Amino acid sequence: MPQHTFPRDRFDEIPNDSARVGAHRAPRPRLRWLVVLLWWLLSVAVLTGAGILAFLALSNTNALDLPTPASSSQQSVEEEAVVDTDYVVLVLNGTPDGAAAEAVSEAVTGAGWPEESVAVLDADRADVEESTVVYIDEGDAAAARGLAAELGIERVEQNAEFAEVSGGGLTVVVGLDRVDAS
Repeated sequence: MPQHTFPRDRFDEIPNDSARVGAHRAPRPRLRWLVVLLWWLLSVAVLTGAGILAFLALSNTNALDLPTPASSSQQSVEEEAVVDTDYVVLVLNGTPDGAAAEAVSEAVTGAGWPEESVAVLDADRADVEESTVVYIDEGDAAAARGLAAELGIERVEQNAEFAEVSGGGLTVVVGLDRVDAS
């Protein structure tokens, strides 16, 4: 086998006391995984904090409306009751007894509402405790109180939950207080 002899160059002469031999293959530090973990935790904390701050900044609408106590002049206006038979009346039966809703429907027609403007439906629940007359807009409050007075119902509230079903009219939710005990 032929032996090759290459000419010598400057890389063939290595000093005996060189401290940088193999520096590119230095051993990894012992706690390198801890440094990676700490950087990861720091980045998660910064991104989470930035996300929370962005959410709070974008969702801040300052729309917290606290109720104001009614003055005596407002209370007298609120207590005014008007029987207005132009409204459509939806009677929702919130009891297991169908006769209770029919009795309320008959009382509404007996108070002057035409039969075609009174509808009886079952509510989603059959355990409503107290009968309630519900109106949608503030302008309907006097008519709702008038209907409640005709039916002997004490509770009247404003709620837009039944707006679509009642067609913008008044809603009577019949409760267990209207069911005969017999």
